[in-house]
Amino acid sequence: MKNYLKALLAGLVILVPLATPSLAKTLRWSSAGDVISYDPNAQVDSFTQSVQNMVYDGLVRRNKDLAIEPALATSWEVIEPTRWRFHLRQGVKFHEGQPFNADDVVATIQRQIDPGARNRENLSAVIGVEKVDEYTVDLILRGPYPLLLNDLTAIYMMSKPWMAEHDALKPGNASTGVTTYASNHANGTGAFKLVSYEPDSRSVFAVNENWWDKPQHNLTGVEFRPIASDATRVAALLSGELDMIAPVPLQDIDRISNTPGLKVVENPSLREIFLGLNFRPELHAAPGKPNPLLNVKVRQALWHAIDLNSIQKRLMRGKSRVSGMLVAPEVTGYDKSIDVPLAYDVKEAKSLLADAGYPNGFKVGLACPNDRYIADEQICLAIASMWAKAGVQTDVSVESKTTYFPRMDKGDLDIYMLGWASLPPMDGYSVLQALLATNDGNFGGSNPNGLSDPKIDALARSASVELDEGKRVAMLKDAFKIAHDEALYLPLHQQPVAWAMSDKVDMPQFPDEYVRPWFAQMK
Repeated sequence: MKNYLKALLAGLVILVPLATPSLAKTLRWSSAGDVISYDPNAQVDSFTQSVQNMVYDGLVRRNKDLAIEPALATSWEVIEPTRWRFHLRQGVKFHEGQPFNADDVVATIQRQIDPGARNRENLSAVIGVEKVDEYTVDLILRGPYPLLLNDLTAIYMMSKPWMAEHDALKPGNASTGVTTYASNHANGTGAFKLVSYEPDSRSVFAVNENWWDKPQHNLTGVEFRPIASDATRVAALLSGELDMIAPVPLQDIDRISNTPGLKVVENPSLREIFLGLNFRPELHAAPGKPNPLLNVKVRQALWHAIDLNSIQKRLMRGKSRVSGMLVAPEVTGYDKSIDVPLAYDVKEAKSLLADAGYPNGFKVGLACPNDRYIADEQICLAIASMWAKAGVQTDVSVESKTTYFPRMDKGDLDIYMLGWASLPPMDGYSVLQALLATNDGNFGGSNPNGLSDPKIDALARSASVELDEGKRVAMLKDAFKIAHDEALYLPLHQQPVAWAMSDKVDMPQFPDEYVRPWFAQMK
């Protein structure tokens, strides 16, 4: 993975000045949507996880080069193929003063692998945890697994006494509506403390003066404000009300770049945007009738009917990369020969629909968030218009990600937009395990609509325990080839990372799109 990312990262990281100005400030930044929940186990939204990472630490973390390094664990060793031992950092305290120890790790891992945890898939290889002594724990795996450290970068340690005090030892789940005290409160060991949280309005953070690590920022605090309107968010930046917006609306990049005192930072992202499909017997839009999407010719017709180049040029302002795969070139498992989208061809789309028994098209629902991905709502509307030319009638629905993703997780949608950056492992196995494998409680955690392919399932299980990297990567590519040829998802593009900020802010930018204020400097 290091080799895949090295070249990309060379152009991405903005160097932080060595000198720390004497006057530090509060970083005020905004995005289109709010965190889904402050409960680390309640969601799989990487934006939410990036905000949580300000407050929480994992046993390991990614540094400025996105390489994995020790965090709350100082070292580890493989005792046997299914048992990893972690030695914990001593002298660490949670924000509310509780000492960090093995009991916290045990409680956190048990919460993470609980069947009710929405993000259980992020640590699917772990089946148990055992305390060895006050500062040593063992993680028990279902089999040999090469990506455990990668997965652990997004497993945030919580205080057992704090969870017990607030009846939060069991996880919340935004998709099923389960909330806990941890949904709106947080108590971590990270660089910043969550001082207050007003959903859909504001999160205020103070610096953790007792952080176990040496700060690389000069901030006195951070204030995050979700602002759904692009125009309002940009206006707040232009007026000086905000110091940074992430992402910046693509149509405003030139305007902001030419504004004195402001700058725009752009780089490729790891995130692929695509459409997921309903593989159940009926569509929600046409109950009582056989589901057309079960026919591969119909799925291919829908792909042929999307003018990907037009979306790239007009809606993405030339900033995205048209793609035919579910992983970006920088992610392990990528194969250029597979990354070939079906050509825009309305005539071919109509022919395929006729061959499949739908010469007059059919009716289907298309759902998108309007505050999660770049130009998400506009893309949805454009695709609906394109499909209409092939005779497919589309009922479009758009909504905030806070309600959209729970509906998606329940399987309430026919065709839906999803973005995936292969996090936390930054490896193609993330896509194979979560999106392509059958949802059976251990695999397929983000596959809610009945997709099931025995060949892909076999590859997912084999790849999960294959320690030979060459063989493992070959399995990933085999699975991605099936997904492409069967049009199991409809890839659209790899989106960019584009942030706008005051020229008084130096903020590293990374291809996983995480905002990491603990590396920020303000002049």
